[in-house]
Amino acid sequence: MSRTRSSGRGADPAVARVGAPDIVGDLRARIASGDLPAGTRLPSELELAARQGSSRSAVRTALAALARQGLVESRPGTGWFVQSAQTQGFDRMRSFTQWADGRGRESGGRIVERATRLATAREARLLGIRTSDEVLHTVRVRTLEGRDVMIERSTWAPWVVRHVEDMPDDIRSTTRLLADAGILITHGNHRIEAVAASSDDARLLGIRRSSPMLQVRRETYAANGRPVECGEDRYVPHTISFEAQAAGAADLPEAS
Repeated sequence: MSRTRSSGRGADPAVARVGAPDIVGDLRARIASGDLPAGTRLPSELELAARQGSSRSAVRTALAALARQGLVESRPGTGWFVQSAQTQGFDRMRSFTQWADGRGRESGGRIVERATRLATAREARLLGIRTSDEVLHTVRVRTLEGRDVMIERSTWAPWVVRHVEDMPDDIRSTTRLLADAGILITHGNHRIEAVAASSDDARLLGIRRSSPMLQVRRETYAANGRPVECGEDRYVPHTISFEAQAAGAADLPEAS
């Protein structure tokens, strides 16, 4: 007996198209391995779609995600290239808690402010959302061996807000909290600069206004390529040193 296959939109596993997260993962792995060295011109969107068995729209979405992660750049009139000015990175993505745990030091923290508000233009660009979308903004004072050493200002993407909006003020690790919800943070971008302490910094950390601080602006991403948060960390001097870009998941801290 012959079998009739209905036409229409039913998915055929043999020709199922690859989505943007899969393309992001594949290209990111090839860049990390050196298969696509810095400065390499990527194939056209049409060629990538054909090679990946995907659509051009999925390829565009993937390339935009990789651009936000600082891995590729678009050059008008010439196409997409592997970012030629890549920063040196960790072999694994580490949060402040993971960094402290790895050195046998006790970290902690307390949330001193949280507010739901509309995204700013910068936040919308970094998180891939609209300025009409609501985000959760938190301010957290981080401690090392009981000493206040850093202010962590974070803006959380709408898709993760439900997992973090009710976290306790003294939560030890938001990275662990998200991992327990199935959201594994695997890579991020960091930009480091010296700044002077603001009035809020001085009040929260008990230091003098205009004291020198190390500022780290960051964006973190989940394994599926989606932005999780953006923000900035401000450290008192001689607290921490690390490199500017990281990829790969580190061992998670113990839940407490």
